[in-house]
Amino acid sequence: MRALIVGRFQPFHLGHLEIIKSILKQSGSIIIGIGSAQYSHTLNDPFTAGERHLMISSSLEAEKIYDFYLVPIEDVNSNPLWVAHVESLTPKFTKVYTNNPLVKRLFAEKHYDVHSLTLLNRESWSGTRIRDKMLNGENWRSDVPPQVAAVIDEIDGVNRLRDLSQSDRE
Repeated sequence: MRALIVGRFQPFHLGHLEIIKSILKQSGSIIIGIGSAQYSHTLNDPFTAGERHLMISSSLEAEKIYDFYLVPIEDVNSNPLWVAHVESLTPKFTKVYTNNPLVKRLFAEKHYDVHSLTLLNRESWSGTRIRDKMLNGENWRSDVPPQVAAVIDEIDGVNRLRDLSQSDRE
């Protein structure tokens, strides 16, 4: 049995890792959809789909997790077509894990077995909070797997985020 989870993973953090481990206890394998794959270099989506792919795959492999498929999923901006779009990009799956009300609704209407996720340590393990920590010079490394920190360092991700936060206004 294969499960699906879709997220932006901006960046992949310890909460994501724990959720994936939990899903894998219930499912034989997992498809991880890298959502909004077309976006990068913005404050909300600073990392490319390829960078997120590397963050996730290296983190999971370091944990000796190999029963996953990573699939970049671009937005189609048409809710009625979105599930079919996801299905066209991924191997077959039977369960969907999400807390997004719209995603829950769209997959439930297509008769998928949809489950909510338990959010863990949301004060720290949130992409928004981690990006804020990067911008403010706070310790963000303790909230992500070491492999994610290495990717962010390699691409100069903190400075990318700081550059993106600048304005050309006086």
